[in-house]
Amino acid sequence: MITAKEFPGKTFESKKDLFEALIKNKSDLIASKKMQTKEADSVICIVSTTGKGEGVKKSDAVDVSGVNELKATLVINSTNIMDSHSDVHIKGLWKKSVKEQKNLYLLQEHKMTFDHVISNDVTAYTKEMDWKELGQNFIGTTEALIFDTVISKDRNEYMFNQYANGFVKEHSVGMRYVSLELAINSDSRYDENEKEVWDKYIDQVANREDAENQGYFWVVTEAKIIEGSAVVKGSNSATPTITVEAVTDTSAKAEPPSGTQTIKTVKGKVPNNQMYNFFKNL
Repeated sequence: MITAKEFPGKTFESKKDLFEALIKNKSDLIASKKMQTKEADSVICIVSTTGKGEGVKKSDAVDVSGVNELKATLVINSTNIMDSHSDVHIKGLWKKSVKEQKNLYLLQEHKMTFDHVISNDVTAYTKEMDWKELGQNFIGTTEALIFDTVISKDRNEYMFNQYANGFVKEHSVGMRYVSLELAINSDSRYDENEKEVWDKYIDQVANREDAENQGYFWVVTEAKIIEGSAVVKGSNSATPTITVEAVTDTSAKAEPPSGTQTIKTVKGKVPNNQMYNFFKNL
């Protein structure tokens, strides 16, 4: 008997029966996916990989004595791998969203609550990386979605210490699907469109053997970033912590631009004569 996440609680006698159900319900399944915010699985069923991302090891723990901030570079997502949602993210899917999304959060386990915010000081971008840079033994490259972030001890002391000790090995992207297609490895004439999608993308799947054993996957060509999260286990394990370093000098502040006037206040108010001169010289 065969089960599929798309049909919880239901079993199929053969892949043929599963494929028929997928195609029959394809429009509804796509609409349902687009309505959801994709996160790491609550019950993890990680698709196997040929390597394991290690990220920052315990021996790389950061000395945070007297330190209140960390600078970190984190891989939030990587493309070209079939994850536990049966999704394969295609290079370029974040291009539009990275330009548009300016107020991103790094969260603890996808919980959008004040006590689970790790940082809102986030710069997101994509970078072409070799799989080996992510601790994987796949051949070729992936497009990594990266967060450069500042993690403050005052904001989330628990996760500050988790990063400082090198305990955060994986991350997960909270996202909304924008464009996706169904790929099926079938010779049936009723599955021609889905087979065409399969043939177009299968060579791009790093864990191809997993995809072939399953017989189908979802091709995600565009998605919107909602947030990035530190997780114990993500739906895609090729999402390590790249670097963590202590911010030891936070005393330096930017000097005001030349010609800028600084107004001294008395009991929270600007003296009238100084206010007059200030506006007079604008």
